[in-house]
Amino acid sequence: MMRLVCLGDSFTEGMCDIARPDGHHLGWADRVAQALATDAARRGDAVEYANLAVRGKLLDQVVEEQVPDGCAFAPSVLTFHAGANDVLRRGTELPALFRRYATAVSAVSDSAERVVLFTAIGRAGGTGRLAGLLAERFGRFNANVRGVAAQHDAVVVDLESAPALTDRRLWNEDRLHLTPEGHRRVAAAVLEALGVADAHLLGGDAGWWREPLAPQPPMSRTESMRADTVWVRRHLLPWVGRRLRGVSSGDGRMPKDPKLRMISPTADGRPDGNAPAAG
Repeated sequence: MMRLVCLGDSFTEGMCDIARPDGHHLGWADRVAQALATDAARRGDAVEYANLAVRGKLLDQVVEEQVPDGCAFAPSVLTFHAGANDVLRRGTELPALFRRYATAVSAVSDSAERVVLFTAIGRAGGTGRLAGLLAERFGRFNANVRGVAAQHDAVVVDLESAPALTDRRLWNEDRLHLTPEGHRRVAAAVLEALGVADAHLLGGDAGWWREPLAPQPPMSRTESMRADTVWVRRHLLPWVGRRLRGVSSGDGRMPKDPKLRMISPTADGRPDGNAPAAG
């Protein structure tokens, strides 16, 4: 029996993917669980899955609220992605964050057979001064992830190494969360990192998730400025407002899958209702 346990924030919760029948977002982790269950069924095995991730959580909150329960499941595979929300906060001292991240990975490594870590995608197609500053901070974060992974023999899903993932068409209009196609690509990256080679389970040939989208005409300066103005009004200002009030989008929310549940295999490993994206 394989036990897949996923910890983290909105990235792992699956924000902005298509909805499951229960109303929760699907997300790359659900997609990985489905593919692994299909693969395991061929060998007469099965997969149990829990997802404790909650949007908006900072590293210390993930460690306090999710790590104890996640480790108690004795995972075969544990995915851990936390700290990105801390990096977004300008007041965060990165060296201290990196030390706490290393401590957290050490803790989960003692309880899980395999630990999966992620580099962050530092840009969502942005080119301005703020985008450059965040990209530099995420570059430092990613270097720490790789170093910690090497110390604990963890698997690294190196999303930073795939420039295609910075294409704004793979991101929701809030520029923080992936679209369904973005989640599909991350799921393929995770499966590939875990050694899955079946194209049906990956959703395409090995490495397809790195391939760029078809070219599109560049936005005019006016169109780009208009899009930026809408983003500031709809997303940036509300985000700043929550920070000033000391509240989070995840306050009071429960994980979508707090307990292990059996995943039923499908014919091709794709989650029910998830047709392949158009090429």
